[in-house]
Amino acid sequence: MHIYGPSQVHGPQSVNGPHGAQSAKPAQSAESAESAPIRDEVEFSDAARLIEQTHGTPDIRQDRVDAIRAQIAEGTYETQEKLDIAVDRLLDEIG
Repeated sequence: MHIYGPSQVHGPQSVNGPHGAQSAKPAQSAESAESAPIRDEVEFSDAARLIEQTHGTPDIRQDRVDAIRAQIAEGTYETQEKLDIAVDRLLDEIG
């Protein structure tokens, strides 16, 4: 097959092409390959560690929920001290 034009294709070519591919990494000697085994590494992010810690905690602390519900029913849950702490935390987060 002959096609004359800018690409100048002259006939069928092998799948690998006319030039052999070269490896990007240098060849190792047989001694160094045997003495240094290949090892995999895994690193966990801080976020992954935090998520793992949350799996160990119970979903709902029913005793705490019951205590807070009782305080709300009695009208003793909202105090000036708790309000001050909440405002301070909000201001710290904003500013």
